Order: sequence, then C-alpha cells, then structure tokens
Amino acid sequence: METDDRDKMTDPLTGLSTQRSGLDAEQSGLGTEQSGLDTEQSELYTEQSDPRYREIDRLPTEEIARLMNAADATVPGAVARAIPAVSAAIDAIAGRMGRGGRLFYVGAGTSGRLGVLDASECPPTFGTDPELVQGVIAGGEAALTRSIEGAEDDHDGGAAAVAGRGLGPLDSLVGISASGRAPFVLGALGEAARRGALTVSLSCNPGSPLSERAEHPIEVVVGPEVVAGSTRLKAGTAQKLVLNMISTIAMIRLGRTYGNAMIEVSAVNEKLARRATRIVGDITGAGPAAARAALETADWNVKVAVLMIERDLGPDGARALLKANGDRLEAARHTGGAA
Repeated sequence: METDDRDKMTDPLTGLSTQRSGLDAEQSGLGTEQSGLDTEQSELYTEQSDPRYREIDRLPTEEIARLMNAADATVPGAVARAIPAVSAAIDAIAGRMGRGGRLFYVGAGTSGRLGVLDASECPPTFGTDPELVQGVIAGGEAALTRSIEGAEDDHDGGAAAVAGRGLGPLDSLVGISASGRAPFVLGALGEAARRGALTVSLSCNPGSPLSERAEHPIEVVVGPEVVAGSTRLKAGTAQKLVLNMISTIAMIRLGRTYGNAMIEVSAVNEKLARRATRIVGDITGAGPAAARAALETADWNVKVAVLMIERDLGPDGARALLKANGDRLEAARHTGGAA
C-alpha cells in the first residue's frame, strides 16, 4: 500500500525521511512502562543509516576523516537548538542544589560513561564534595572500562540504583540515553520522580519515552551516525557538550567560580598549584611569591588566600569573613569590615 507523503517526516540535518506514523506510534500508549519500547529500532533517528556513508569502507582514510569531521560540525547547531530546554533544566537543578540537593547522572554504555566522567571532574574543578555530583552507570564500575550492554535492559536495576542512593525532593536526576528508551534509565527516572526529585532527560531522538517522563526533557537531534547506530559518535559528542553546560553553569550559579576563574580548584598537583597561584595573583595583583605564600598558609584555599592578601587577615579571619558572606568571594571582598 502506498504511503501519503504527508505522513513522512524529513530530518533537517540529513534530508532522510521517516514515517511520521512510526514516530506518532512511539509517543502514544505510554500508560505502561514497556509501551513505546516496542517500536522498531529503524524508526529511531539514532539508528537510521545515512546513504552518504554506506561505502565509507572503500574510501581513503583522509576522506573518511573529512566526512566524520563534517558530520561532527553539525552537532553544535543541534545543541544550540536545545539551549532553551537546557537552560531551564540548569536553573531548576541549581535551585535545588542551592538548598542542599545533589545532582545525579544516570546512563548506560557511552551515555553512562559520559555522566560518570562529568561527575568525576566536578571535585577537582569546582572543589565539590564527591557526593554532590554523582554518576551512575548500568552495570556498575566494571562497565566503565568494558561493555556490559545487557545491563541497560535492567529496568528494576535502575530503580534500585536510585533507591540505594536515597534520592529525595532536593535532589536532581539527569537520565541520559541517546535512544531515549534505555530501560535502566527509565527505571531510574521513574524512581527519582516517585521520590519527589527533579527529573531531567537528555536524549537524541524526538518524543522518546524518556522525554515523556521527565519534567525537563532535553532533545538534541543529531541525526544518523557515520557508522549507523554508533551513538558514541555525534550523539555522544552532543551529550558531552550538554553535560559540560549543566555542571559548569550550575556551579557558576552556585558561586563556585569568580568571573571565569576556577576559585574552588583543588591544588592536588603542581599544575593546579600553579593555576591557583595565578588566580590569586590575577585577582589581588600580588606577585607569584606572595600569592603562593598566602595559598600555602591558607591550605591552598584560593578565596581565603585572596582575602588574606586584600584584607590583611590571617587564615582564620579570612575564613570567618567568607562564612559571614555565604562563602561568596565577591561579597566578602566588598563587605564593610573584617569579621
């Protein structure tokens, strides 16, 4: 039977057509947990095959590299179209974190690894407690270094992972799934919602079950991959860019930067010690020797060192001044007097 062209949907990134009826079917019948998971994989944008890449195995290496580079260049535009949704999610997350909440990333496979990566970089970059931002991957730590693909199908395992971490109303959970339908992630998102936590989804297909269940759905539609279905490529790049925004902007909103300076940096190695010294010098105008001496006395706390230099305080006095100003350097620098 012929299909009316009006029932087709064209991907703006690739020009490929997909049946609108298939997408409508995917979005309908979401009353039960498994409905929406039964649509054929071929209907997902992330599973489609782009005809431009069907003979890449016959091309010279440089030509394949240029094709991949051109494909990757489309990702920032797709992320840009999702910025309103990303921004709304960040504001909601930061609001809860400002009241003592935690942030959780939950994913499977590449999506899970990207979440764990972003979470693990928050302590050295922003001086956060490791418990503040946590990454959860289907299959546990073993899945970080080897593929445990079947773990993504464990719906109950996703729910249990959330329950085991005691999520509550002040916490936020970002469910990451390129397809938008990984059962582990759906289980985690559902349990987080049941506990009153904020729910955010990050996927690369429109109208996915994950989007339907999240308070803040983020959809970055990047289209088919150079290697069909390999969502570690454009989809993974898009997810990394969005996660960069979520963690970085949330920390900016929480006052964990000063301008664009990493004032909560943990000086755990010489490179970071030099960075902290440079930051103190840039803010106060002190020379490298004076900045480093203040940092050493301040146990390498940049904010304390800045106040020691500018307000002629000892480390205890600088800490008290910070505490009196909500641990915000800007307020402490311009307050009326020493604590």
